[in-house]
Amino acid sequence: MKISTAFAALGLASTVAAEVYFKETFDDDTWSTRWAASKHRDDYGQFKVTPGKFYADEKTSRGLQTSENARFYSLIAPLDKEFQHKDKPFVLQFSVKFEQNIDCGGGYLKVVPPGVDSATFHGESPYNIMFGPDICGYDKKTHVIFSHKEKNHLIKKTIAPGSDQMTHLYTLIVNPDKTYKVEIDGEEKAAGSLAEDWDILPAKKIKDPEAKKPADWVDDATIPDPEDKKPEGYDDIPEYIADPDATKPEDWDDDMDGEWEAPKISNVEFKGEWKPKQIPNPAYKGVWIHPEIDNPEYDASEVIADYTSASLAFDLWQVKAGTIFDDIIVTDSIEEAAAFAKETYEVKKPLEKAAKDKLDEEEKAAAAAKAEEARLKAEAEAKAKEAEAAEKVEEVKSEEAEVKEHEKDEL
Repeated sequence: MKISTAFAALGLASTVAAEVYFKETFDDDTWSTRWAASKHRDDYGQFKVTPGKFYADEKTSRGLQTSENARFYSLIAPLDKEFQHKDKPFVLQFSVKFEQNIDCGGGYLKVVPPGVDSATFHGESPYNIMFGPDICGYDKKTHVIFSHKEKNHLIKKTIAPGSDQMTHLYTLIVNPDKTYKVEIDGEEKAAGSLAEDWDILPAKKIKDPEAKKPADWVDDATIPDPEDKKPEGYDDIPEYIADPDATKPEDWDDDMDGEWEAPKISNVEFKGEWKPKQIPNPAYKGVWIHPEIDNPEYDASEVIADYTSASLAFDLWQVKAGTIFDDIIVTDSIEEAAAFAKETYEVKKPLEKAAKDKLDEEEKAAAAAKAEEARLKAEAEAKAKEAEAAEKVEEVKSEEAEVKEHEKDEL
């Protein structure tokens, strides 16, 4: 009976289907029925849906693009149903295209708990996870931030984002055992444990506040050799001497300028400050190590990242707009996210590259044509000026001839 029950349970578990909690491609105009704009500020930047200047396909490459420079942006959309992270993987995946060749701005998403009002959502509103690229000048990173007890904890690793103008795919996987993986364009960039790569929990051990280094502890590994003596005459060698090649200027007036002194130069024979050589310290006890004790604030049973999530949100600042977000999915299946990436990002990637190369060639040709047009225009203007100058010369010569002819007639 127990065996049959076990097999029944196993069969039931194997039939549990992967679940998708949110999927967004922006391929049609229904996206605006899912995403709500915050009213926390009255000067938020506007999003628009577009495939951008270069793309794989005009329809399937449509994404949500920031459109106004130096603006905050805010949008929030509910998941199809609340996601309990505790007993299954949490996977967030989306693509980001910094088409504007971004100088400073965010490209991340926030995973938001229940109870946050979309109308008042803003940068200080609580969130469970923040994930995605953030670039400002030379500071380029991929944020992976987890909230715990109303405090946001940043990953201790540095994960370089895709920072060119092409589309890049960002995937965050958080497993029930609190291990994680970050992938960019399908390649693993970071992996490990939430307990180790974030300072979410207090340290297991702390330095014993009652322990003090003994007053007689000797931690100098070497001491000056008492047998080493300074050489005779060492201090008689000056660091600087009068320049022997310097001569008194001819216009130097002792009464006016004072007594002349040759400028000083470094003395090549100067040996510097004398110090006795070092020898091992016989009293050396080694490096004192502060004893540690169990941290009373550490609780091994404390649970981290067991969130309930209800929404996804954009909460961004961008100096130069133009970032395009696309192909967002939230699921409890790593395989589901990988399949979605295969049918979206992987299909579009080579086509987008070809489109970008074509656009670059067109822009290069247009720039060359413009430069040639400017050269021909400048050349024509120069010739016109030369002709105008020659014409004026002829006019002057004609006027001079008329004057001479008039003078001849008067004579």
